[in-house]
Amino acid sequence: MRALTRIQGSLDRFSAAEARVARAILADPRIVVDNPINVVAELCGTSAATVARFCQGLGYSGYREFRFDLVGTTSRDQADLDRSNVLTGDIDPADTVADVAAKVLFQETQAIEHTLRELDLDAVDRIRDALVLAPDVVIAGFGSSGLTARDLTMKLQRIGRRSSYHPDVHLALSSTALLGHGGVFIAVSHSGGTPEILGLLREARRTGATTIGITNDPGSPMAELCDILLTTQARENAFRSGATASRTAQLAVTDVLFVRLAQSLFDTMTDSLNLTRDAVLRHRDEPEQHRRAGLHRTS
Repeated sequence: MRALTRIQGSLDRFSAAEARVARAILADPRIVVDNPINVVAELCGTSAATVARFCQGLGYSGYREFRFDLVGTTSRDQADLDRSNVLTGDIDPADTVADVAAKVLFQETQAIEHTLRELDLDAVDRIRDALVLAPDVVIAGFGSSGLTARDLTMKLQRIGRRSSYHPDVHLALSSTALLGHGGVFIAVSHSGGTPEILGLLREARRTGATTIGITNDPGSPMAELCDILLTTQARENAFRSGATASRTAQLAVTDVLFVRLAQSLFDTMTDSLNLTRDAVLRHRDEPEQHRRAGLHRTS
């Protein structure tokens, strides 16, 4: 996983001193690229031991391994910036509309590329196999992640998979409690720490269902409750409230998963697609038929 994405996803779990190191590195990764551990500690107003613990908390063996990964990350990021013809991916309030368009394109393209490059392909196929056999699927997500959950639910329904999504947590709990062995529960959460998602995952595990997570933080509490995990690689900027790159990365992951499932169900899904398409077409035609009938009666 890319170093800066890993730092951003772990901010809530750091001690105060470690968080100070994290924020300093996110603001300027060059302080690690250009300096040994004792200089980084001095620049962050802490000790070398704290910096070492910070690196180990991210899953690295120590500062040397972390620094090596960060050097690779910053080199790739610079190459991406050069290719996109932008000086920085961060959006500034003073940016022109052209700047914003270029930077949003850069951020979303980068999120998709990094996510799919690092995607656990074996996990994708394990999830596909579970979905092929599942009698019922419950998909959950709240806030912006709810958009991804709803999108995947609609896709599965179109190819005949019994699936449900409820934005209300009580309805989601009711559906989850009925899953049982063979059922599949899919949780979508960028942070991996949404309390409602964690409660639903615990309920799904109690039923014996297969639990699947899609998150940006593989070290999150949600990850510990999932049988199979898929991770995104989205790094949000100061305009995080828009949930731009994170949502794009989630949709990329669920699109890959859906296409792999559709490949496995290719011989049987055509009838389902035709039935659902025809139902929508009939719905669209009915208002026009009623309008014409009304005009005929008044003429």
